[in-house]
Amino acid sequence: MSTPTRRRLFRDFKRLKNDSPTGIMGTPCADNIMVWNAIILGPAETPFEDGTFKLIMNFDESYPNRPPTVRFISEMFHPNVYANGDLCLDILQSRWSPAYDVSAILTSIQSLLHDPNPNSPANAEAAALYRENRREYVRRIRETVEKSWI
Repeated sequence: MSTPTRRRLFRDFKRLKNDSPTGIMGTPCADNIMVWNAIILGPAETPFEDGTFKLIMNFDESYPNRPPTVRFISEMFHPNVYANGDLCLDILQSRWSPAYDVSAILTSIQSLLHDPNPNSPANAEAAALYRENRREYVRRIRETVEKSWI
């Protein structure tokens, strides 16, 4: 069945496939366009560099009027990522706009890796280390990066 949401997701997929930003990949599951698997490569010149981080995106029929739920399935140590992989990212909550597509969502998440917001922590330990002990923060991220290779 073709719905406005499904047509929009197909357009998002075509756009992402034809003009994918560097370090971002996403594709719907073969049997369900409402569930996507995505990969974000850690941004260069950050502690996340060389990481390959997997995410799952779940859409419902309210997309694009409401954001999808997005969760890291790779282990992630970051001030704005909960232990279960959920993200604390304004565009997925209070600042959502139907103008955002899958590419914009994934680009925003990749940017969040580069520029965390320790003032709105989902992971208090990561936020405290980011503010108070950058060396330990980087060490913990490098452990996460290495785990992302497995």
